[in-house]
Amino acid sequence: MSGAVTSAGDVAPPPRAQRSHISWLLATFFGIGFLKPGPGTWASAVTVALWWLAAHRASPANLWVYSTLAAALVTIIGVPVCTTVAVESGVNDPGFAVIDEVAGQLIALIAVPLEWQYILGSFILFRGFDIFKPPPLRQLEKLPGGSGIMLDDVGAGIYVFILMQVLSYFHLLR
Repeated sequence: MSGAVTSAGDVAPPPRAQRSHISWLLATFFGIGFLKPGPGTWASAVTVALWWLAAHRASPANLWVYSTLAAALVTIIGVPVCTTVAVESGVNDPGFAVIDEVAGQLIALIAVPLEWQYILGSFILFRGFDIFKPPPLRQLEKLPGGSGIMLDDVGAGIYVFILMQVLSYFHLLR
């Protein structure tokens, strides 16, 4: 049940009848993973927008708790759904599986001040770490199945979380 390679070199997903629909829906973040160009950037941008909307409705004192719980839940769900999508598509790390970007971006936003500079900084830094994968993120990517798909982005999110806490503590983005 592997996907075919298109003339552009992209992997076409298997026919709908051969997919685990819930896994594909979640792994592609409700279809955002099929947007071009840069499905991971689209997923991160939508995650930031949704987080921002939710953050303005949450208690500021508890925002970091909600962000942490959301990131953990997305990560826990992401491992099995990415495994399923990888198996069904025949690709180890399909680019259209973007729930890993959602998890990583949520981690990068934990305890970020509700100021546009910090939110934009979190987005830019996360995309940079996700794309360039400094050590040991590249090694995490080699883990089997959904673990490898998810954990390199979780690691990138943790790197950004640490940087954002330093930037916030010293008020470097104001």
